[in-house]
Amino acid sequence: MADLTRDQAQAQSELEDTERSQVQSPPVDDAKRALVVVAHPDDAEFGSAGTVAKWTRDGWQVWFLIVTDASGGGDDNATDVSPEARQAIADIRKAEQRKAAEVLGVAGVDFLDYPDGRIEPSLELRRDIVRVMRRVRPAVVVAPSPERRWDPFFIGRHHPDHLAVGEATIAACYPAVRNAWDFPELLAEGLTPHRVRELWVVGGPVTNHHVDITATVDLKIEALRQHDSQLGAHFDEVEQSVRRGLAMMGSRYSVKAAEEFYRAIIG
Repeated sequence: MADLTRDQAQAQSELEDTERSQVQSPPVDDAKRALVVVAHPDDAEFGSAGTVAKWTRDGWQVWFLIVTDASGGGDDNATDVSPEARQAIADIRKAEQRKAAEVLGVAGVDFLDYPDGRIEPSLELRRDIVRVMRRVRPAVVVAPSPERRWDPFFIGRHHPDHLAVGEATIAACYPAVRNAWDFPELLAEGLTPHRVRELWVVGGPVTNHHVDITATVDLKIEALRQHDSQLGAHFDEVEQSVRRGLAMMGSRYSVKAAEEFYRAIIG
């Protein structure tokens, strides 16, 4: 491996200092409110369910926002992709998502119903995410990364919908949700500006924070189990893979299981 440049070494040192200072401390948040924004049902469970379960056990209120209508989760080799077939899949997946949220103690689940598989980080999507942020008023927002991670590379994590939702959510966090001049129509709806304190990014190329989820791994697995239409046929393999990945991340911090994030203080 090539030697790090001075700037790269300084950046790495800052990340390590941030991790050491933050790893044992929960977010400073009097309100204890979080919003997890994802593209599809089961994305939240794969990315942050252990953390969500830990938060709700500690008295947090957590909401899930699913951007798509969940209509594209059928068999890859399907021959019937009619509107009726898509609606049937959407109904199943939404019900599964609500069951998973109940397992985790989530306060509520919203669906924006954008067409599955066709998400773009548009101004309309940014506005719709801001609308939910101003209603929920979270201190912490969890979102997928808008960037791919190449080492190691896992293509399933970087579905184009995930990248687009990450881009739109970050733009919603700053400056749109706090700026009265962005989307003035939301003021007419009674939704006043709100400052998100922290952004936690899942699956990005850089991480600087982890959560010890040793006590909530089983809840994460049980939440994933609710997504039977997607995972049921091979759930034993899914469970083994998830537990193995959580243990690998945990080993980096001397805990049994962890979830990793890039944690940005917005202020």
